[in-house]
Amino acid sequence: MNLILLGAPGAGKGTQAENICDRLSIPTISTGNILREAVKEGTEMGKAAKSYMDEGKLVPDEVVIGIIRDRLAQEDCKNGFILDGFPRTVAQAQALDDSGVVIDRVIDIEVPDERIERRMGGRRVCADCGASYHVEYKPSKVQDVCDKCGGPLVIRKDDKPETVRDRLSVYHAQTEPLIDYYRSKGKLVVVEGQEEVKDTTALTFAALEKPL
Repeated sequence: MNLILLGAPGAGKGTQAENICDRLSIPTISTGNILREAVKEGTEMGKAAKSYMDEGKLVPDEVVIGIIRDRLAQEDCKNGFILDGFPRTVAQAQALDDSGVVIDRVIDIEVPDERIERRMGGRRVCADCGASYHVEYKPSKVQDVCDKCGGPLVIRKDDKPETVRDRLSVYHAQTEPLIDYYRSKGKLVVVEGQEEVKDTTALTFAALEKPL
C-alpha cells in the first residue's frame, strides 16, 4: 500500500508512521533523508540537487520527485511505502501524480491547534544530558530539574509557543489545501487524533482497512 500521512506539526505523524511500517513491513521515505543520501552518493539527481543547494536555492520539485522515484524503485518499496515530508503543496501533489507515482491512500491526522500547542509547549529537555520530559504527561520529580543528571530543563526553540503558532500557520496555509485535493481524488481518510497514542493508532489502522 502506497501511503501519504498528513497532519500538522505535533499531530503525531511520526509515531503513526512507525506503527504502520511495523504492521505492513513497508519503509517510511523521508524526503529530507533521501535528498541527503542522493547528494552523498552522487547520483544523477543528487548532483542536480547539490547544484541548487550549493547556491542556497530550494531544490525544484522535479528534482525532488526524481530522487523519490529512484528511491521507490528499490526492493524494499515493492509492497508499498509511506511518504514523509512530501508533498507539502497542491502543486507538488499534482507533479507527483504526473510523474506516475501511484498513491493508494492519504491519511490525515487531525488534532486541534490548542491541543498541539499544549502538547508541544509542555515539552522540556535537559540542557546537559538531553533527557525528554513533559509538564503534563511526563513531569520531572522536581520542577525544571532533570531526574537523571540534575541538569536544568529547558524549552527548545521549536517548542516555544510563538514558534509552534508560526509552524501551524504555515501548515494551514500551505499544506491544508492538500486535504481538499486528495478528498477530490477519493483517496483521503481522516483520523481524529486522540489524547492517548494507542487510541490514535487503533483509528489509524482502521483507516487503512476502511473501504474508500
